[in-house]
Amino acid sequence: MSNRPRHRPLLRRLLMAVYVTILFAGCATMAPVQEMSDARQALRAAEEVGAPERMPEIYERSRQLLEQAESSLSAGEFHTARRKAKEARELAIEARIQSAE
Repeated sequence: MSNRPRHRPLLRRLLMAVYVTILFAGCATMAPVQEMSDARQALRAAEEVGAPERMPEIYERSRQLLEQAESSLSAGEFHTARRKAKEARELAIEARIQSAE
């Protein structure tokens, strides 16, 4: 007969469940580093084809959204920052495409 306490498997499962919960919670609150980078690159690409002059409204809105995303990121509002960075990227791409035509 084993002299291991019977509660060890239960404790191990409980600790594993806590670990998995923390792991998934951490993923949900990670800073949107890639999204911010993508938005900045899209704005630079739009600038290279003259979007500030050719499509000023769309370009400026994209720039404003990126600034808002940066403010949200600084405030720890990662969900908002991610959403605004994605919007900024999409508008910058639109400005680049329309400027290049």
